[in-house]
This record gives sequence, C-alpha cells and structure tokens, in this order.
Amino acid sequence: MRKKIKYISATVLTLLLSFSISAQQGEVNVDQDSDIDKLLEYKKDIKTSKVYKIQVYQSTDPDKADREKSNFLNTYNEWPVEIVWNTPNYKVWVGNFATRLEADRALVKIKKEYMYALIFQPKLEKE
Repeated sequence: MRKKIKYISATVLTLLLSFSISAQQGEVNVDQDSDIDKLLEYKKDIKTSKVYKIQVYQSTDPDKADREKSNFLNTYNEWPVEIVWNTPNYKVWVGNFATRLEADRALVKIKKEYMYALIFQPKLEKE
C-alpha cells in the first residue's frame, strides 16, 4: 500500500513539474482605436483640473448674498470670491484651491467667522 502511495505521489509530482517547465512564451499585440488615446488624454486633463472651493453662505435673496460677499472680502481678501446662482439659492463661493490640503488650511481660517463653511468640488460644466 505504501509503495502505491509513493508511486502515485511521484507520478503527480513529475506531471506538475513537467507542466511548469514547459510554460509557453508569446507576444501580445493590442490593436486599438486611435480615439482611445484621445480619451485617455482628455481624462488626464480632467484629473489635473480638479479645483476645490469653500462655500461660506447661501440665501434665496441675492442682496443678502452680495452683502455677505462684501463682508467676506472685508475680513479675508486673500482668495477670490464669487456668487453663484444654483436654483433656488445664491451661494458665496471662495477660492480656487488646487489641492484638498490647501483648501483645508483656508477652511481653518474661514471657520473662525463662518462656522458652517464647507469644502466641495464643483462639477465641471459640459461644453
């Protein structure tokens, strides 16, 4: 009985070794549409154009939003400020921060006066 087990084990081991030794080698050629390269470049451009903003105020009244923009500029004049109408609110957005870290640092300063301020990434407009 032991001889049979040794024989079967040796046979299985030999078969496994012969399969791994005779591995095939080959060459793969990828034929793809040239538009794929254009899409990859477009995607790369989108990734690098990420922008972070901070929303400091929102209101349905455009005059209140304008006053808050002026108040913000009197307190902090180091970042660009804009009012954006996003149905049904007028929102006061601050900055064009290239990285999340840069936006976080600005948010720490801004939160002293605007406790409800928040960081976000605006959706890119479709052309």
